[in-house]
Amino acid sequence: MSRERLVFLVAVGLIAFHVVDDSFIQPEDGTSAGDHVVSGLVPLAALAAGAAVYPRLRAGWRAALALFFGMFGVVAGLEGWHYAREVGASGDDYSGLAALPAGLVLLALGAVTLWRSRRREGPRARRYLRRALIGAAGVILTVSVVAPFMAGYAYTHLARAVVPDPELGGADYEDVTFETSDGLELEGWYIPSKNRAAVIAFPGRSGPREPARLLARHGYGVLLFDRRGEGASEGDPNAFGWNGTKDVDAAVAFLRNRPDVDPERIGGIGLSVGGEMLLESAAGGDALRAVVSEGAGIRSVREATELDGAEMWGQLPTWAATTLGTAVFSGRAPPDNLKELAPRIAPRPVFFIYADRGQGGEELSAEFYEAAGEPKELWKTDSGHTGGYDAAPEEYERRVVGFFDDALR
Repeated sequence: MSRERLVFLVAVGLIAFHVVDDSFIQPEDGTSAGDHVVSGLVPLAALAAGAAVYPRLRAGWRAALALFFGMFGVVAGLEGWHYAREVGASGDDYSGLAALPAGLVLLALGAVTLWRSRRREGPRARRYLRRALIGAAGVILTVSVVAPFMAGYAYTHLARAVVPDPELGGADYEDVTFETSDGLELEGWYIPSKNRAAVIAFPGRSGPREPARLLARHGYGVLLFDRRGEGASEGDPNAFGWNGTKDVDAAVAFLRNRPDVDPERIGGIGLSVGGEMLLESAAGGDALRAVVSEGAGIRSVREATELDGAEMWGQLPTWAATTLGTAVFSGRAPPDNLKELAPRIAPRPVFFIYADRGQGGEELSAEFYEAAGEPKELWKTDSGHTGGYDAAPEEYERRVVGFFDDALR
């Protein structure tokens, strides 16, 4: 066996072991091996197939395969590095820390193989032009397709691991735990209601603290909690919130059972992915009586098709690759297009907020607003992504509190 092949097999083996460890031996709390059949077996099958065909390939294809698996190893290994840095290594983090250098070795192996296999015959100008064209094509393919696909692993495996300080403006709060319909325990904080109405401030316990503070000042009960796979909550994370409506539904059920809350006076305010998840949850049932969504945009290729003309065609390959990677590494299909879900929220009121200098396709909030039924509101802020409060705190408070006062009080 050649040294090159031996290095490839050892590195791929370390990455495969981490996939097995992460998916089947030590899965996330609240999950089991059965929850990771697709997300575990598909990468393993790809790694095994690559190891089998590697010695039969020409040098250029061997290099491409080593670079591809090297990128995956680095991304997979970052999971262990991320959690080791935030809260200390445990469980499958150790195999992840081994996968990280294995990925780097494969990247080096691919680069060396490419260099050694370069053509040396023919006119120099022609050779350099050929290399430049191949290099440019490789960069474009990597940036627009391969890297977004690999990012799907990070989106489904990395999340905030620590619980932040409350910083709720001095409001009294309770530590709470509630369970989702698929058996996950979620943890958060609850500020009791003084006006019989309550609002979910979402997602997490850090980003929505400002809306939580202002709503609590006006007497609303406020629930902030770690969604699945984040902070102290169980489950696998998903940065785009796929399958996260179960978390919102569990939060609503918790509030409906609170003695200080009228079950008919529960709303939600969501920032970015939180706004997207609240819109989806509201479209699927009537328990949420009012929703404020700030910064909702693209969460899969389905929303990306709503972009205009050249922008759509420019972003479609990247979003298609991102969606495929997220689906493979989570084992779940993407949720429905938010533009198709928006009309189902009526006749409950919905308030769309989006930024003049937003990100992630949040300008589509105007499209979601057009698709939604009455009653509805729209506000374009002179700010960056989810920066409405910081840009105009008094107007933000007047608009948001006024919306909930009209809808819930």
